[in-house]
Amino acid sequence: MIGIIDYGIGNLGSVSNAIKKLSRDFLISDDPSRLLKAEILILPGVGSAREGMKNINKRKLDKFLFEEIKKGKPFLGICLGMQLLFEESEEGDVSCLGILKGKVKKFLIERKIPQIGWNQVRIKSHFLRDKAWAGNYESGIKNKLFTQIPDNSFFYFVNSFYCIPENKSIIAGETLYGEKFASIIVKNNIMATQFHPEKSGKVGFQLLSNFIRKFYVN
Repeated sequence: MIGIIDYGIGNLGSVSNAIKKLSRDFLISDDPSRLLKAEILILPGVGSAREGMKNINKRKLDKFLFEEIKKGKPFLGICLGMQLLFEESEEGDVSCLGILKGKVKKFLIERKIPQIGWNQVRIKSHFLRDKAWAGNYESGIKNKLFTQIPDNSFFYFVNSFYCIPENKSIIAGETLYGEKFASIIVKNNIMATQFHPEKSGKVGFQLLSNFIRKFYVN
């Protein structure tokens, strides 16, 4: 079963609809005791980091998330759900979950913010074999999360802030919006996206499918 975490600020409808299309059982809950039974956790998010952390702490989800991810439970963070993984955010100057080292910064003021719409994601070379660029992209896939995800695919973004991981090796995808920023991170049992895969059409659905198939037990 897949646990979609409800902390009063998530994009629950479109995420749950995407999971339905994958014919997987899921629950939506803010109760750690119920979410404990889930094989995979998804933390969606639309809104501010300050409000998100306030709601997570109020529901006692902070310790739960830290412990479950540390134990190796597969986790997918989406948009704000990615940003809250890090230590701190400039959005409200708030301390976040601290599961990953790094911080969240705001785009420069001269840029139109929030970024709303489609933008490309470049898969980092350390997730691919060298021969990937020789013509057969699929033969070059090193990490199965990116099977049938063409490099430079377009995904749907809504963000004013972006993550700066301390460990650059966990950056699996980058996007250009005035400057390059991490749009996908992958570390062991964690994958997180700054974009909304559930709103990104066929390629976004494929990425969700790859993640769930990689980790789903039943």
